[in-house]
Amino acid sequence: MRWHVLLRTALICLLALPLPLLAAGSAAAASPLSLTSGFYSNPDSGPAVWARNNSSDVRAARIQSAIASQPIARWFADESGGIGPAVANYVGAADSHDKLPVLVAYNIPGRDACGGQSSGGAGSVAGYRTWISTFAAAVADRPAVVVIEPDALADFGCLTSAQISDRLAMLAYAAQMFQQKAPNTWAYLDAGHTNWVDPATMASRLKSAGVANVRGFSLNVSNFYTTASSETYGNSINSALGGGSHFVVDTSRNGNGSNGEWCNPAGRKLGVTARVGTGEDLLLWVKTPGNSDGQCGIAPTVPAGQFSPDLAVRLIDGT
Repeated sequence: MRWHVLLRTALICLLALPLPLLAAGSAAAASPLSLTSGFYSNPDSGPAVWARNNSSDVRAARIQSAIASQPIARWFADESGGIGPAVANYVGAADSHDKLPVLVAYNIPGRDACGGQSSGGAGSVAGYRTWISTFAAAVADRPAVVVIEPDALADFGCLTSAQISDRLAMLAYAAQMFQQKAPNTWAYLDAGHTNWVDPATMASRLKSAGVANVRGFSLNVSNFYTTASSETYGNSINSALGGGSHFVVDTSRNGNGSNGEWCNPAGRKLGVTARVGTGEDLLLWVKTPGNSDGQCGIAPTVPAGQFSPDLAVRLIDGT
């Protein structure tokens, strides 16, 4: 039996102890990195499926090698078979290979309020609470990394005061659910990117959203800013929080940095692949390279979230 399975079994036995015994000597949850042997590469990601179904295309081998074979986060929203089975099956597949999956929870009401290209989300606060609680419970005690609701704390300028209040409460509930139901998960509340909200303001929003109950916050999701600028921004946020928080950076498309545009800009390039960071916890591919940001930029006819081999090749080449 693998050593991390033994450790997980021991943790389960510990959780079965009477509450007074737990209170007397409770241990911190294990790092998901220590419970796995590397990041999970999803064989059914958009790029992987496209490369498999278009093997005769001259672009397929390059896309498979440079993108599809790499660990990329799996985004979850309104899953056709229900969020519980979708998450459980995905995390279970990764666990069966002793790998660490990266998941994105993306279903908050009023999603993408400012951009509008990926609008949608749960139909009500109550619906979201049920959805995110089910999500966390489906991860359970298996190791995982979860990014919670990209842009949700950054796009307040496009929300009413009532919507902001509801959103903060929903995010705080989400943080609480992962804390309670997914003890071996590193969960991160999304904090936008380096050129959106000033660090002190973002730190205040993170506090209100319950960042103290999760591992920390995520940066640059679906954006293009350099890792160095994201590290500077993340350290400033952490300082404003009083220290002790952690962050991850999306490097999927930041190889050439940002030109100030966010929606399918030309000239962007793949960044470093998923790995343990230096100043940050992790460098991750959160956005799927080749997935459109919306019907805009160099992909005016490709809907948000749809994989485009042309976009993928341009990211490989940096054009």
